[in-house]
Amino acid sequence: MFRHQGKSRTLKHNLQIATVLSFVAGIVNVTGFLAIQELTTNVTGHFAQFIYELENLKFWKGTIYLLFILSFLLGSFCSSILILKFREIKRINVFVLPTLAEALILVTAAILAQSSEIQYPNTIACLLLFSMGMQNAFVTKISNEIVRTTHLTGLFTDLGIELAHLFFPKMHPNIQKVKSNIELRMVIISFFFMGGLLGGFCYSTLGFKTNNLIIGAIILILSLFYDDLRFSLIKTKRRFNQKKIRNN
Repeated sequence: MFRHQGKSRTLKHNLQIATVLSFVAGIVNVTGFLAIQELTTNVTGHFAQFIYELENLKFWKGTIYLLFILSFLLGSFCSSILILKFREIKRINVFVLPTLAEALILVTAAILAQSSEIQYPNTIACLLLFSMGMQNAFVTKISNEIVRTTHLTGLFTDLGIELAHLFFPKMHPNIQKVKSNIELRMVIISFFFMGGLLGGFCYSTLGFKTNNLIIGAIILILSLFYDDLRFSLIKTKRRFNQKKIRNN
């Protein structure tokens, strides 16, 4: 799901990566909100807060929300820089680096929050927003701008448009593509929701608190291992088949 790019990428690959990353984003979203009462997967609300604080001449509070916004932007920027820098090296899967970086940042935020009363809520918010900016950038890159997993506003908009298209099939000859897009949006929304449910349950009921973020990091790393293992098995199978053909 991480390796296939461009024309070789299929709906199945996008569904796989959307499942993993939207689930992680759901965990981060709920954990961040419960721990520090801030939105940590998108910046829409922070823009409103930034303007509100400026209008009330509370410039320091406004600066904090501006930092939240810039953290998401910087995460997206750094993710794209990593992808572009290592794209020419064919032996390296360029999407491994931002994924590992995201996992490391989630673990760092979890460790930083290990206290009964979180001492650095703004720093944790910046770290989580940075990680979600990274995720949103590399999943957008890998899916050719089809998949986005950290916020739902655009997804619900696209879903509403595509559902309307189903009622006018004659105007959309490639109706199968519309149905595939609907399936993809529904998967992202569903797994974001399930990640949020798991995050809330583990945070409050099981008492995991911000250790939920470590769960998200583990899921990311396991998805990379799965992807590499599957790729290695495919390569081994191809070599075996080629050798078998030559011997015959």
